[in-house]
Formats: sequence, structure tokens, C-alpha cells
Amino acid sequence: MLFPTTVVGSLPQPDWLIDRDKLAGTFPPRVRMRELWRVAEPQLQQAWEDATLLAIRAQEDAGLDIVSDGEIRRESYSNRFATALEGIDLDRPGTVMNRSGLPIPVPRIVGPIRRRHAVEVDDLRFLKAHTTRRVKITVPGPFTMSCQAQNDFYADDEAAALAYAAALNGEIADLFAAGADVVQIDEPWMQAQPEKARRYGLNALNAALAGIDGTTAVHICFGYAAMVQQRPSGYSFLPELRGCRCRQVSIETAQSALDCAVLTELRDDQQVMVGCVDLADPAVETPEQIAARIRRALPFVAKERVILAPDCGMKYLPRDVALAKLRAMVAAAQLLRAEHGPA
Repeated sequence: MLFPTTVVGSLPQPDWLIDRDKLAGTFPPRVRMRELWRVAEPQLQQAWEDATLLAIRAQEDAGLDIVSDGEIRRESYSNRFATALEGIDLDRPGTVMNRSGLPIPVPRIVGPIRRRHAVEVDDLRFLKAHTTRRVKITVPGPFTMSCQAQNDFYADDEAAALAYAAALNGEIADLFAAGADVVQIDEPWMQAQPEKARRYGLNALNAALAGIDGTTAVHICFGYAAMVQQRPSGYSFLPELRGCRCRQVSIETAQSALDCAVLTELRDDQQVMVGCVDLADPAVETPEQIAARIRRALPFVAKERVILAPDCGMKYLPRDVALAKLRAMVAAAQLLRAEHGPA
């Protein structure tokens, strides 16, 4: 099938599950933030499962070809995995400056970073048990996790990033062994800190993917639309992903009106997940508007390599708006298939 459709990561969590006012009023937490959850701890696992079922059904009803768990169990895209690792002190967190230049609490590295156990495998198994469609799951990237931590143990930040990569490599291998069709690695800080990313971030990302045979995607972005209103017109770190082991590259084009000519710098065997739904605008686009954003990319990337997805951060949208935007994206894919043939 040409122009398959999917999500990037998060979907809106129900109001009965999470305090959306608190969620909107804080930057995505890097340590745990249990006060976001409206459900008491003894019932939280059941609530997560119920809400994940709703997210799966919503994606199926919208017509998506590749579905995710919607990151429903997560306070942020990264902290569920990053705070489960050995070598981290969460009781006495550290501090770093976030992408907006504000100090935030983060995990503090106090010993060797190791994965104690599989973190997201049960989430994936639950997803697979409740859909017959292809499935993807997301994990935070090693470079981004190292940027979101205070390093009080390793000799330098590169060593910390490589330690995160080793832990993540085992998680990715376990996710594919459990039946993932796609594992997406989120590396937004490569855009935020491109010089560091060039020095050692790409090496850490490739280390996390070493020996992995499944379909892997890497996502880089400009920050959540709900948090970062001003977007550059181009990426500070994107052509470098030509040197990445990943099979898919996920980018945003809708809110930034990205000049898609940069896509020619990726490898011909890398698919491109083209973010084509604007999450900064609550208005639901028409299928034709979304299809037009994809057409901007087609002079620079073969149609067989294009995957439709939203820009990232759907969790901050009202649920009805998010689902209407997904339905419009699926209709846009149908328009494009009618123009270019079904396969």
C-alpha cells in the first residue's frame, strides 16, 4: 500500500485518567510526576489498560494502518523508560536547562546505567493482544536521555549517552522479539543541540540500533506545539541521519512549513514519516489541505517511501479534535492513493 498512515507517539489521555490542566501547565516531566494521575495507585494499572483500549479503538476507527498504544501510560514520552533504569537517583534529582531555557528537575546519574528489566514489553504485548493491525511502540533515544539527565558519574556526557544506548539496545531487541512491527526512537534533542549530536549523538543512536534487524524509526522534532509556538523553517540536524542505521526518519512539516528539499539528503532506502497535521491549530484540516502538505514532499522523496503522520504532541489536543484530525489524515492518504495508484 502507498501512503500508509500512523501516529508519531502520544494520543490524548482521558480527562478521568490525567489532570489535563496540570499537564498543560508544566513542561513534560523528566522525573516521575504521579500527581498528574487522577486515579489512585491500586487502580492505576487497570485504568491505564482501559484508556489504552480506547486509544487503540480510536486509531482503528480513524482507519490508521499502523497503530500504537498512544503512550497512555506515560507522563511524558521519555520518563517511563528513563526512570526505570539502574544508576539513577530520583529521590535527589538533578537539574538541566530545557529546550526553552528553563531549569527543570531531571534524573541524576549516580552509578552505571543498566536496564533492570524490560520496561515496555508488557505495553507492547497488551497492544498486540487487542489489534490485528501492524503495531509500533516508541522509546526515548540515548542522546535525548543523556541531555535530560544530570551526569554525576560518567567521565563525560558522551560516555553517559553510550551507557544509555547499551540499555536501550536490549529494550529494542526485546520489543522486536515480542512482536513489534516498528520501534521508534525519539531524539528531539538532536534538533535542540545539533553540535553535541554531531560529536557523539549519532554514534550513540547507532550503538542503540546495533544488531537490530526490525524496522526502526527515528523521530526528531521542534518541540510540542503546545509548548513551543515559534518554529524554525528548517532542521538544524537532519541530513546527518543519512548515517543512521534506522529504516525510517520521522519529521515535522505542517506547523513549520518545512522546505522539503532537505529530504533529498536522506538515504534512498530510508522511508520518511512526513508530519502533515498541524497540532498548533485547533481547526481540523480538510483532507485536501493535508494531502497538499504531502505533495510538497513528493518532488524530493519517492512516493513509495512516504508515510503519513501528524506532527508530534497529540496528547495536548482535545480528544475529539485529535481524532478528527486523524480521520482527515486517513482521508488525505486515500486521495493520494487515488492520484498515484494503490501500490
